[in-house]
Amino acid sequence: MPIRMIKSPFLLGQRHPRYTFAFVALVVCGYFFFVTAPPRPHAIVYKHSNELQARLDREERKYRTMLPQRHELVTKYGPSPSQVVMFPPDQEPWPAYTVWDFFPPIFNCPHELDRLGSLGDGGKWICGASRIEDKPSCVIYSFGVDSTYSFEATLLQSTRFCELWIYDSTKGEDAASQMPRSVRHRVHFGKLALGAHDRHNEGDDPKTWTLKSLLAENGHSHVDFLRIDIEGWEWETLRAIVSDFTVERATPPHAASADDDTAGAAGWHVREREGALPFGQLHIELHIWNQRFDDFLEWWELLEAAGLRPLHSEINTVYANYNRKSGVELAEYTFLNIRGENAFVKDYEPEHPSGDSPA
Repeated sequence: MPIRMIKSPFLLGQRHPRYTFAFVALVVCGYFFFVTAPPRPHAIVYKHSNELQARLDREERKYRTMLPQRHELVTKYGPSPSQVVMFPPDQEPWPAYTVWDFFPPIFNCPHELDRLGSLGDGGKWICGASRIEDKPSCVIYSFGVDSTYSFEATLLQSTRFCELWIYDSTKGEDAASQMPRSVRHRVHFGKLALGAHDRHNEGDDPKTWTLKSLLAENGHSHVDFLRIDIEGWEWETLRAIVSDFTVERATPPHAASADDDTAGAAGWHVREREGALPFGQLHIELHIWNQRFDDFLEWWELLEAAGLRPLHSEINTVYANYNRKSGVELAEYTFLNIRGENAFVKDYEPEHPSGDSPA
């Protein structure tokens, strides 16, 4: 009876070298996938940093020093907030200001400051992008993306674990496909609008969600970077966000009343607030169409009283170029949240489950 020889893979490789190369490549790829794959992200533990806190304290002292100067500028050109003109007319006495001069972004970023995304319209400024580069459970929300995704794409490509939730009431489900393939698995899309009230029943169009409800729906308690460009709805929306997550301090020392033109001890016409907003950093485009200065001032001071500090601004020169008669009405601001625990104001380290040891 003839004996059937079993072909050895090595013998097969000698006769067919391409099989050998394929086999070796498969083994090598498997090794790197299972041995060098990044560890599963854990939660993080925030820790105190004297150096970082010292930088933040210095900037806060400087910022508080600026507040009386703003009040003096209001008195000079008002003398009350309701009398300040947003953009003075081109006539005598030609006062040397615009509305943006009252709100300088003088709070220096305590980390590196980068502009991510394309040149021109689309790129945005962020403070300390390296702080979320390797952060586990990193969450980014972006509301109102228009036709460009360059900032969001660049930010995702510079991080390992961040996931992005894009929301726009005018885009279809294929909007997420505009992101690079390499990061598309970390992108989520929803066709909805951010607003001050929840209106997302069956007949509502567009469906509007508050940030509070959206966080609950997604199972999130914190957003690392929040970007908002909602075409003029930011005024009531931010008021709602501040109201949902912070409360007025019960007995503010020497606080000014809402009807008083004199700023209180804190330098604001609004009461200081307690609590922390649920995001570490905010990038927002302001549309001051038909805004009155006193309303804008009250809105801005509400953000300050809730712990937001402006660290960068950029005038929308594209809009200004095509609307030269209406004034410079659009500007983008980046705010740092100096309250609570977030990756931009607190150092952190991964939380290792019991039995694990740090690498």
